[in-house]
Amino acid sequence: MRILFYGTATFAVPSLEALLASPDHEVVGVVTQPDRPRGRGGKFSTSPIKDAAESRGLTIYQPEKVRAKDFVAQVREIAPDCLVVAAFGQIIPQRMLDIPPAGSINVHGSLLPRWRGAAPIQYSLMAGDAETGVTTMFMDAGLDTGDMLLARSLPLLDEDNYETVEAKLAVIGAELLMETLTGIADGSCIRIPQDPALVTLAPSLPPDTGLFDWNRPAVELHNLTRGVTPRPGAYSFFGGKRLKIWRTAVVEESTVEAGVIETIDRHGILVGTGKGALRLIEVQPESKGSMSADAWARGVRLAAGQIFDAATA
Repeated sequence: MRILFYGTATFAVPSLEALLASPDHEVVGVVTQPDRPRGRGGKFSTSPIKDAAESRGLTIYQPEKVRAKDFVAQVREIAPDCLVVAAFGQIIPQRMLDIPPAGSINVHGSLLPRWRGAAPIQYSLMAGDAETGVTTMFMDAGLDTGDMLLARSLPLLDEDNYETVEAKLAVIGAELLMETLTGIADGSCIRIPQDPALVTLAPSLPPDTGLFDWNRPAVELHNLTRGVTPRPGAYSFFGGKRLKIWRTAVVEESTVEAGVIETIDRHGILVGTGKGALRLIEVQPESKGSMSADAWARGVRLAAGQIFDAATA
């Protein structure tokens, strides 16, 4: 099939590479988000998919809005047999989805209908789900509302975070995409409507999602850290200075109030929460690299009984 590929994030790269390696498909172009300014310097950076496409000499399209009439007309001229979408970042209008005769397929990083939206992996981790997965579906103009085709699950480990799960699901997604396209071609893929009663939503995360409220239970703060690491990142404030939190562990019992440092040892910093205690294992102070929590504690002469700033800091 002649395939026009839509993707932006790292999650989409293995799917693109699988299509390029297949003798059954031809990638006739790659659609990705425009280059954006990032970081304090505001330097423009390219998406992982653009980098991958450029390295393979593919034609790249970067419309500011895919729904623009001129770009819809351009897609009609390209005349793809199928659109494949993975972690793209824009809603694709129905008039564009209807162009390819074989339909438009989305590779989504959750077990639909759970976690529809832009941040399914993050929400799955933050919710403490035991498993997540990848679902392929026929697209419609709704937000991840189309009929499902194939799905594959992945157990979530306590040490997993957003980065590790994204990498695993990206590989699963590429494999599932190829199985889906084969199933569409030979007619073996069955369309399965999503159950509205099981829908949960995973909208884009605000930059301050990872701010710790120490009054929350330790398990919630631990799962929050897993879900937002490495980006946008979990953090708290101590003495008015931001402390990024990379790794934590839950301790069931606590003898201190929320936000109060209980103990400091080679295993980390134990802090009281709304329920149980949270052990900070790896942290990153302002303007420094990540380090073990006990190394940071020694450097700033931290002591038991000191208190982290409130979440409003």
